[in-house]
Amino acid sequence: MGLRLPVLAGVGVMALMSAGVPAGAQEDAFEYVAMGDSAAAGPLVPGPDPNLLCFRSTSNYPQVAAARLGAQLKDVTCSGAETEDFAGRQHHVLSPQYDALSETTDLVTVTIGGNDVSLVQAAVSCLNALPEPVGSSCADSFTANGDELAERIDEFTPDFDEALEEITDRAPNAQVVVVGYGTYLPPGGCYPEQPMWARDADYIQSTVDRLSARLGERARAHGATFVDLGPVSEGHDVCQAPQDKYFEGVVPTSFAAPLHPNANGMTAFGNVVADAVSGSRPGREPAA
Repeated sequence: MGLRLPVLAGVGVMALMSAGVPAGAQEDAFEYVAMGDSAAAGPLVPGPDPNLLCFRSTSNYPQVAAARLGAQLKDVTCSGAETEDFAGRQHHVLSPQYDALSETTDLVTVTIGGNDVSLVQAAVSCLNALPEPVGSSCADSFTANGDELAERIDEFTPDFDEALEEITDRAPNAQVVVVGYGTYLPPGGCYPEQPMWARDADYIQSTVDRLSARLGERARAHGATFVDLGPVSEGHDVCQAPQDKYFEGVVPTSFAAPLHPNANGMTAFGNVVADAVSGSRPGREPAA
């Protein structure tokens, strides 16, 4: 924590006044910190953030929500992030995501867990170039002795609880909004357009739904708001027409990373987050 020297503070106030900016403007700013992984960062979605290490887009859902809310955004989302990167230095050089939080933070959004349970890697392992029975089923492999991905979610849960507690400790005055993951695949998938057998597609989506449900359960247990992107993205999965999908498939049809939200998805998700936040802020409507 840096020192706040009275002389420098006074100079800052004078500078604001001379520039025609009300001295109280900074105090009135609605401070929003966005934390999380690539599902929030938006890798390869047009409008790259100067921090190229995180493959973060300036059109991701935090940016959309911030614009709607008229918020001052500090976006520390980063592709590849796990919960340990909230406290540690991702890529050995990035500041911990927790460092963005303070007592003046008004809003925190969090999307995390996908990398902790290796969801994308699991989905990639489900790809089959040829139809059944040639190849192997990832669902069979992951459930040969119980349900490996379900166990990973169970193992991740205590880490997520600790993260929510730490966020509350560091930003005690903030509304915390946990944002889940969406509907990437429709029932039965759409083989061979997306080369994942029907039962494997159902297994992967059920795991995504399980993770989101766990995020929602723990969010509510900690007094946080949960935004479920599952219903929002139904009918906008990777199997839909390019103009209708919110997620890109194995071979993207728009600028976005495979198996990640595209610009349409980020816009929809940002609006849903903004609606959830504005609905809990009496007398404050989102900007048009």
